[in-house]
Amino acid sequence: MGFDTALGALNVSASGLNAERLRMEIVANNIANASATRTPNGGPFRRQDIVFETVLNGSGTVNGSWPEAQKLGGVRAVEIVEDQSEMPRVLNPGHPDADADGFVTMPNVNLPIEMVNLITATRAYEANLRAAQSFLEMSQQALSLVRG
Repeated sequence: MGFDTALGALNVSASGLNAERLRMEIVANNIANASATRTPNGGPFRRQDIVFETVLNGSGTVNGSWPEAQKLGGVRAVEIVEDQSEMPRVLNPGHPDADADGFVTMPNVNLPIEMVNLITATRAYEANLRAAQSFLEMSQQALSLVRG
């Protein structure tokens, strides 16, 4: 058994921690820009989301029964995409970004949805952290048994 194989579970948890940290940063950015009607690119802020993919390491057989079976290697962020949903328009004639009819195009950020996303990202982060801690505790117990 190679060193990478022995630390496989820790690598999977570490990739999950990294992915969920990035997801929390994206959600925090969405919340921070929930009322930004003017961006450097022009127009209101567009909500962002992150796309993940499963990382597969190597190929081979598992006990001779699964040809070309893949070994799980964790998760990684593929890209950050902008939400193309409709931007809400609010009547506010005194706003500097109001159009001729007095409507302001607002960001498509829905705060309750962002809070749910933040909570799920936090829970996933905590689960990955606990899995890594459990792996380290089991490794320490195994080493203590070997030492005798």
